Amino acid sequence: MDLSFTQEQLMFRDEVRSWLADYTPREKRPSDGAAARAFDSAWQLTQYEGGWAGLAWPEEAGGRGLSLIHQLIWHEEYGRAGAPPPGFMFIALNHGGPTLIAKGNAAQKAFHLPRILRGESVWCQGFSEPGAGSDLASLKTRAVIEGDELVVTGQKIWTSYAAHADYQELLVRTDASGPKQAGITWVICDMRSPGITVRPIRTINNDYHFNEVFYDSVRIPLANVVGEVNDGWAVAQATLAFERGTAMIPHQMALSRELDELTALAKSIPAPSGSGTAWERDDIRTRIATARAEVYALKAMTYGAISRGQRDNVPGAEGAIVALYHGELAQRVQRLALDIIDDDLLDRDSARGEWIGRYLDAFKYTIGGGTSQVRRNIIAERVLGLPREKALN
Repeated sequence: MDLSFTQEQLMFRDEVRSWLADYTPREKRPSDGAAARAFDSAWQLTQYEGGWAGLAWPEEAGGRGLSLIHQLIWHEEYGRAGAPPPGFMFIALNHGGPTLIAKGNAAQKAFHLPRILRGESVWCQGFSEPGAGSDLASLKTRAVIEGDELVVTGQKIWTSYAAHADYQELLVRTDASGPKQAGITWVICDMRSPGITVRPIRTINNDYHFNEVFYDSVRIPLANVVGEVNDGWAVAQATLAFERGTAMIPHQMALSRELDELTALAKSIPAPSGSGTAWERDDIRTRIATARAEVYALKAMTYGAISRGQRDNVPGAEGAIVALYHGELAQRVQRLALDIIDDDLLDRDSARGEWIGRYLDAFKYTIGGGTSQVRRNIIAERVLGLPREKALN
């Protein structure tokens, strides 16, 4: 493991920092779906035109062929600059594109990768179902091969950005006769296909980016299968590994910024007792200091995982460690914010109301992409090599 930076990498960091200082959008990202998509696509195009899209993608895939360390530096500086989240572009950039690079054929790469890098294609993820969330291999959405097409019937849920997506990374069951992992296929679904119905889901944070998606005899060309028919489980594991890799770094940088904001908030807000500020409370200072140490620990875990991950083209299961620790830490930080604000100040329309939204939003980190319990199982089985627990009769 090598956690140091070369002179070339330090110069690269300066270059990244300078470009982000000049080009990071300063206007607030819209909350409306269509306007937010347009904003995210335009920002991705700006990065592409500046030479910053697909840094670690191979040159033959349209990227710059740089190392994961360069990607790490980019994400750190991106987060430090307060640049907008990838939003509608997240799945395409961190799931679809990397999965096609690792598992896709030449035609799939040639068509999709340039559009992803330029911000022209929005992707969504069709993995979870009402009865197959944490136990993804239990999915029931069925695909029958008819000629040179798959005919898909079923339902997906918690599909982010589905209402505005162009394509979907879709898992379907193509064989129910054997082990459940063995009969799954990973396929690219055109979201404009006849037979698709999208229904928005309102979240606790008053957001609508989640959706239900229904498939009524949707026809998808077999040419859209990534990998092989019935080998989608292996492709899906590669997809989820990318999500748990360097894509988490901006979230970590956001946590660091939020702790700075919390420190300033604690120094300005009156203590509940009416004497002094919240910062003068020993418990508040201790919790902020502990959270700061935990953010540094998270950074060290990420550095270690990325350093070791350079040996392989696909991130390993230890990315689940980083995702697990980040998710639970993010919730502790947001809970601390509410304790600083205190209950009588919980007004969503006030200047401090943003913290309430952040707290509610943080619940997603221990659910999306695999719950904390699932991630602990991944760590136990694939990192520590512990045996699977046998089901009790």
